[in-house]
Amino acid sequence: MSKDVIPLYVADVSAFTKTLRAALSDRDSLPGHATMLTLVAKAAGFQNHQHLKADTSATAPTLDELALKRALRVFDENGLMNRWPKWTKVQGLCLWPFWARLPAHQDISEKQVNEVLKAGLGFDDHVLLRRSLIDHKLATRTIDGRVYRRIEQRPTPEALALMKRLKEC
Repeated sequence: MSKDVIPLYVADVSAFTKTLRAALSDRDSLPGHATMLTLVAKAAGFQNHQHLKADTSATAPTLDELALKRALRVFDENGLMNRWPKWTKVQGLCLWPFWARLPAHQDISEKQVNEVLKAGLGFDDHVLLRRSLIDHKLATRTIDGRVYRRIEQRPTPEALALMKRLKEC
């Protein structure tokens, strides 16, 4: 079963609940999950759950789109990060361009990591980014902090979109 968030706006809660109650009272037992989704969608004025899902997916911005927009605001016109975002999701998203600059499949020193991070920063807190790369599981380091290594993984679609937009700068 999909775990997509589907927003539902109900203009008249009274009419919605009356319609839903009438649909539930016609049944002998409690409906299953899929049937309940259909009943809720119909009570809200849609043909079925798929109709509700199609209507909201075309118009409502997703949290990921919002995170991408917020992440783009963190970078200046030259592609430099000029501030640290407040949202944790946006913070993780903003780390992907730095992850991409780290060499793949290679151990590097803290000094080398700092050089990569400083090159993409418009403010003076590369240590915050270095720790955040570890916290967001984009890089690992030895216990003594001498050796760092990028964790190889596929960037999220939002991360790819962010990196593409920053390359255009």
